[in-house]
Amino acid sequence: MIITISGKAGSGKSTVATLLAKKLHIKHYSIGDLMRQMAKEKQVSLLELSKEAEQDNSIDKELDDRQIHLGKSEDNFVIDGRLTAFFIPNATFKIFLDCDDNTRAQRILDEKREGETSKNIHEMMKKINQREESERKRYKEYYNYDYQDTANYQFVIDTTNLTISQMLEEVLKVISSVQ
Repeated sequence: MIITISGKAGSGKSTVATLLAKKLHIKHYSIGDLMRQMAKEKQVSLLELSKEAEQDNSIDKELDDRQIHLGKSEDNFVIDGRLTAFFIPNATFKIFLDCDDNTRAQRILDEKREGETSKNIHEMMKKINQREESERKRYKEYYNYDYQDTANYQFVIDTTNLTISQMLEEVLKVISSVQ
């Protein structure tokens, strides 16, 4: 069983994927974690790395190749990232987490993610929107794919008013309803 969890920044992808993998006793991979690690190694912010990736496609290529390899060589894992459903078309479940902009920005501020700091919620929303616009531009150009198009997924869950445990519960319901 392969479960892909996609969604906008701050929608709960990584948190839900981590908890789901633990609950199901399977591996978890996070493209966001890998990208944050790359930004840290290059000593730039995530937004700066996204802008750099617009000029240097080797950044996206490295992330893409890793996902493709996982989808072909492994089974029984959860992976979260914007393009996971695209690069792992044989996934058992393709789930998209949606959420309103204010809630997403507040979650990221509250988590105090390394490399994703802002003075206030408005600045955070601006950074998130710039990063997502950069990513959508690249994904459209490289793959003609819009990860925010919910038609690409079997299931869409709005996490705006859900706690972490409620998000996990919703994902588990989706999985158990099909099995």
